[in-house]
Parts: sequence; structure tokens; C-alpha cells
Amino acid sequence: MTFATILFYILAIVLVISALRVITAKSPVTAVLFLILGFANAAMIWVLLGAEFLALLLTVVYVGAVMVLFLFVVMMLDVKMEVLRAGSRAYLPLGFAIGLVMVIEMAFVLSQSWGDVGPAAQMPADFNNPRALGELMYTQYVYAVEIGAVILLVGMIAAISLTLRRRKDVRYNDPSAAVKVRAKDRVRLVSMPSQAPDLNLEVEEKQP
Repeated sequence: MTFATILFYILAIVLVISALRVITAKSPVTAVLFLILGFANAAMIWVLLGAEFLALLLTVVYVGAVMVLFLFVVMMLDVKMEVLRAGSRAYLPLGFAIGLVMVIEMAFVLSQSWGDVGPAAQMPADFNNPRALGELMYTQYVYAVEIGAVILLVGMIAAISLTLRRRKDVRYNDPSAAVKVRAKDRVRLVSMPSQAPDLNLEVEEKQP
């Protein structure tokens, strides 16, 4: 057994344990942290399989952006797990049924395709996987990449426009108006004559 095989089994075991902890953790912050651990282990497994581009994409997009955003949202919203789990028992039979169907489908696909898998393609020593994918994306599949980019841009603009609401209880600051403010428009100097203290009144207050 080679070192790569041992490392693969270690990463796979950690990935399975972290996936179980995602759905069994009591705290949502702990679940998100275990999900980040699972994504990191999946990225390292892809590196072992030679898919460096997918590993880098998973690390940058999901671990570096999506999961950190989930973590900040969960911490800021202070999600109560008791409220989330209030009606979860009613959906447990349906969830187990769907999970069983998925496991049966994956087992069927693996059993049918296990014997048809041929040897791995022989690549030269200087083969660069991200470079090959980049050349294919921006030469042969350039229109598909541009269409996907436009769809993502439209989705982002639509999400911003749907969530943007004008609130009346918020005071907005106009930077151009703040720059044009003059001191005499904000501060007023008032000249008031000084008054001498009444000594007779002070003496009467001190007497019992």
C-alpha cells in the first residue's frame, strides 16, 4: 500500500466524519465549521486524483467565500436550533426514504461501471491541468463560459434588486452636501452678558 493510498483513506474517513457532524451538530456554527473541514478534505482528495483545478476552485469559491459567508450570517443572526428542529421529526421518514433511494442509485451506477473502467490516461510529466482547462474554456467553450458569466451577473443583479428596499426609518448621509457645509450654517455664536452673583441670597441660604 502506497503513501497516496493511505492518505486517501485518512482524508476519506475525516470527510465522512465531518459530513456526519454537519447534520448532527447542535450548534449551527459548529456545523458550518465541519462543513468547511469536509470541503477542505474533498479538495485534498481531488489533488491526489490529479484534478488540481477542481481542488483550487472548491477551496477558493466554497471554503473561501461561500462557507465563510454562511458562518458570518449564522453568527450575526444567532440562529436558534430549537426553532429549526421544531418540525424536523415529521420529515424524518421522507428524508430517510430519499437518502435510501440515492444510496441505491449510486450503488447501482458504481456496480455497473466498476468493471468498465479502463486504465488511467498517461500524461506527460510537464502536463498542467489548470492550463489545459483554461485553454479549452477560452477557446473551444468560450461562448458557453460567456453565457454562464452573463447568467451569473443577471442573477446577482436580480438578487440585489429584490432585497433592496427603501426604509423610512433610516437617515441617509449625502457626501456632496456634507462637503459643502459651512461653519456659519451649523454653529451660531451668541453674545450673552455676564451676571454677578447675588451675595445676599447666598448668605440667606447658608443661615439655618
